[in-house]
Formats: sequence, C-alpha cells, structure tokens
Amino acid sequence: VVLAATNRVDILDPALLRPGRFDRQVFVGLPDIKGRQDILTIHAKGKPLAEDVDLAKVARATAGFTVEPGG
Repeated sequence: VVLAATNRVDILDPALLRPGRFDRQVFVGLPDIKGRQDILTIHAKGKPLAEDVDLAKVARATAGFTVEPGG
C-alpha cells in the first residue's frame, strides 16, 4: 500500500500518473474556520504559546492563507 499526498500535482513525475499506478484519488477540500482551528490546536499541542494567543482568532485571520490547487 502506497499513500501519498501533494498539493502540487503539476510537479509530479509523469510516470507516477500513468494509468494503473494509483487507483484511488481522494480530494480533501479546504478547511473551514473550525477545521483550521482544529489543525492549529493539533500543531500547537506541547508548544510554548503566550497566554494571550487565541487559536480561534488566528484561525479566522489566516483563512486566506490556503489556495485552491491551480489557483
């Protein structure tokens, strides 16, 4: 079983994209604000953060940091 992820399909080796190489493709959409906050919470776990850091506020402020593939 091979599992891979990329947001840059355009830079993959063409041999990887030949028919029969990968039989499943799963599109994972962009996170909403709640999903973004959950991601930040996971990555901040165990990290020293200032007392005034509000991950919900960071999640709202960074919503435009992700772009659609090809966009």
